[in-house]
Amino acid sequence: MKNIKNLRSKLIALAIIALGAALMYLFEIPCIWKTLLSVPCPGCGMTRAVLRALRLDFSGAFHYHPMFWSLPLIALYLLFDGNIFGKKYLEYGIAGLFLLGFLAVWLLRIFGVIPVV
Repeated sequence: MKNIKNLRSKLIALAIIALGAALMYLFEIPCIWKTLLSVPCPGCGMTRAVLRALRLDFSGAFHYHPMFWSLPLIALYLLFDGNIFGKKYLEYGIAGLFLLGFLAVWLLRIFGVIPVV
């Protein structure tokens, strides 16, 4: 019973995050990070990328944020307490690859190698 309540709480938290992103997109609220620091955040373009992916426009999604494909896996990772594959070294390795991917995209955007869209 405790696991079901825990999963329900996590699903609600993920839904609130998705709703927040949707509201920011709909009301054209700019990225707070970019507004305050004048550099793109590691997730800049992710909402538009997800919207493109939902329309099955994967090249458009990749254009907005190359790590868009990782969101479902990150959501599963969070929902199941980082225990998707049952082997901690594999869990940590995959989480590390996601972090490196987001870091690489972020740095490439900061240094102008890939455009911020």
